[in-house]
Amino acid sequence: MAGTAAAQADWEAVIGLETHVQLGTESKIFTSASTAFGDDPNTHIDPVVCGLPGTLPVLNQKVLEYAVKAAMALNLHIAEHSKFDRKQYFYPDLPKNYQISQYDEPIAEEGWIEVEVAEKGKETYLKKIGIERLHMEEDAGKLVHAGSDRLAGSTHSLVDYNRAGVALAEIVSKPDLRTGREAAEYASEIRRIMRYLGVSDGNMQEGSLRCDVNISVRRGPDAPFGTKVEIKNMNSFSAIQRACEYEIQRQIKAYETGEPVVQETRLWDESKQLTKSMRSKEGASDYRYFPDPDLGPIEVSSEQRENWRSELPELPGQKRHRYADQLGLSIYDARVLTEERQMAEYFEAAVASGADAKAVANWVTGDIAAHVNSNRLSYDNLPLKPQQLAELVQLIENGTISGKIAKEILPELLAQGGSAKAIVAEKGLGMISDPAAIAAIVAELLAAHPAEVEAFRGGKNKLQGFFVGQLMKRTGGKADPKLANQILLQALQG
Repeated sequence: MAGTAAAQADWEAVIGLETHVQLGTESKIFTSASTAFGDDPNTHIDPVVCGLPGTLPVLNQKVLEYAVKAAMALNLHIAEHSKFDRKQYFYPDLPKNYQISQYDEPIAEEGWIEVEVAEKGKETYLKKIGIERLHMEEDAGKLVHAGSDRLAGSTHSLVDYNRAGVALAEIVSKPDLRTGREAAEYASEIRRIMRYLGVSDGNMQEGSLRCDVNISVRRGPDAPFGTKVEIKNMNSFSAIQRACEYEIQRQIKAYETGEPVVQETRLWDESKQLTKSMRSKEGASDYRYFPDPDLGPIEVSSEQRENWRSELPELPGQKRHRYADQLGLSIYDARVLTEERQMAEYFEAAVASGADAKAVANWVTGDIAAHVNSNRLSYDNLPLKPQQLAELVQLIENGTISGKIAKEILPELLAQGGSAKAIVAEKGLGMISDPAAIAAIVAELLAAHPAEVEAFRGGKNKLQGFFVGQLMKRTGGKADPKLANQILLQALQG
């Protein structure tokens, strides 16, 4: 086994991703047909979608805006002039029998993003991943394979054109990824950015974000690239990672045993956790691209670019750096808080109201996140507003209530909102911070448990926890923990 591991260590994987992002416009890329998801088959179609004679496509301007904003967020250079092309290929679920896409003059090229990679057993590291291009195109429809037809005695398929013509932004990375984990983190960051921008919901289960992986292996970083294999049919980031890891091992084994690795498209079989051959991989020449004669050139003026750039939000990577550098949060906390834009904005609003950043982070990523997720809520409609959370945190910080009391009133605040300070006053939950009052309760407690006091003084120091528990029970958890421990220990030591 050691020899096998050493041999595999000589190999390096070369991975690139093609990420298809469904742009969240209400209508399709070249027609006013709806993009609504989940409706009856073939209800969101029109003559343009069906490619009927005499119809002409017209570019949806919101698609162009979303594509340019996505490209800017990925640090890509926006082309002043670009065009659409026809991609000639047999698509059984595209009625025109060709796809309108962009080939040699895409809307944007040459960009990058930074991803944070947490490999198991290794230190977390940052990696800059190059992005080759982003281009616009239309989606195909969906085939539903109905299985065996009892009457005809053969299999058959049904087609749903609802998705045909939906706007896509295809983002093509450079072959800068080296592990399955890096590939998964890269895809995750792409989705995170698209959601922050509001240009896509990124729901992989609905097909709003789909990734194809191109992967090869070579003997060391200076060797030429090996034969590239494409993997499709991955519906989660964990599947991307596992598919890459499987395919890396499959290709290494093939090379070492003298088997050929052919350029092909393979599918990821989730149930069997392996890739299997689907078809031979086409090259660009097979698609016979040519400029679409029905669509004119796309021009984006410098003024329009700057207007759209000014509308970009602070992106997750920028927030992570700011949370760590300016607020002193850990890498982990910064990562969790920036996963969703709403969570990040909720956190920031609470901190802006004067609460300690670390304390707020603990509440938001812990109890509040659990409540939001389990009840399928959003931070925008949460009854507990950020300013009210800040008030709760400040009550703990100034010693008015303990963390235990805060957790007791949190469910009421999450359900109804309101002032934590008012609830504490109404229910008499304020912390007991009077040394004389605590000392009197401690004296009563020790008088009620003489045997335990004697055992403590005889060396059983763990009994201090017993007395702390009894003290908190008698005070309803309202005794100032630090002061109570100090007074209790002095009394126990005599």
